[in-house]
Amino acid sequence: MEKKITYLDRNEYNFEPCPAVIEALKNFEPNKLCFYTRIYDEGKKSIFSDYLSQLYNIPEKQIILGYGGEDILKQIVHYFLAGKEKNKTLLIPKFSWWYYKSIADEVDGRSVLYPLYEEGDTFKYDFAAMKEMIQKEKPKMVLMASPNNPTGNSLTIEELDDILSFIPSETAVVIDEAYASFANKDTGYIKLLLDKYPNLLIVRTLSKFYGLPGLRLGFAFMGTSLTRFLNYSTKYLGYNRLSEELGIAALKSTDYYQKVASQMAEDRKIYMSELNPLPGFKVYQSNANFILVKYPISQKAALQAALQSQGYQVKFMNEPDINTHMRITLGTHAQNVEVIRIIKETAKA
Repeated sequence: MEKKITYLDRNEYNFEPCPAVIEALKNFEPNKLCFYTRIYDEGKKSIFSDYLSQLYNIPEKQIILGYGGEDILKQIVHYFLAGKEKNKTLLIPKFSWWYYKSIADEVDGRSVLYPLYEEGDTFKYDFAAMKEMIQKEKPKMVLMASPNNPTGNSLTIEELDDILSFIPSETAVVIDEAYASFANKDTGYIKLLLDKYPNLLIVRTLSKFYGLPGLRLGFAFMGTSLTRFLNYSTKYLGYNRLSEELGIAALKSTDYYQKVASQMAEDRKIYMSELNPLPGFKVYQSNANFILVKYPISQKAALQAALQSQGYQVKFMNEPDINTHMRITLGTHAQNVEVIRIIKETAKA
């Protein structure tokens, strides 16, 4: 019998959806699929964007919906960088999701990496270097991620404000906040930043904190100077009627998901206390649903084989300067304990 694989490599969700999502799915009226949304009659895109407007206190016209956060990111990069006779430079973090550069490449964009540096058991943005690079490169777009994947570090509201203050108003700024709900319960800063910096786009998703990557539902908040992008991204006939109801049910169940996130936070501490004493290992602080672990490169093959033989799949990084690290999605407590055991036994063999 083929061994079941536990996937801890794509930051997915190894728990159950909240009861409200399950009930919304069971009780969904199939006849709704026979009609387009009627909320367009009110000049709105979706009942989901309307709910987000109320939840975040942001005008519905400044909310964008997409097929997951990655779809919105792709639309943004394509919109701002596509075309021949224009600035096609995008600034992205040195250690970041490979997808950013990939979507820029699709439209022949020029990706320039700004540095992150390691400090103790975390990574930090180099603000001075960012400012210097922005002045030199004059990019069309600057992209940040908070928390950042794969390093797990996040930016405070004060740090975000500091960075945004030295980016020219004609440069579009995108903050990928796919993991932000793990780092910050207070979302009031979103409206404050949007009002202060109209060249800002903040992208979120239901894939991580709300554990619904298979739902493919993302959203973004857009500054008022970027309204032309809204015409590019908005779907004239509306959005998936089932997805939007499930999305609302998830957002109404934040307390449920916060309990799961709290368990993850406890398990992050266990990873650190158990693996940090191992020679050559370091577990970094993380504000997301994953951890980054540095290990002796000489043990890579043994660690890969041991985890695979026990049915666990984690992400071994291959990028320059981070190719001695593995990123492990936080699963259930039992799964985390088992992964720790396998790593410890392999390291001591």
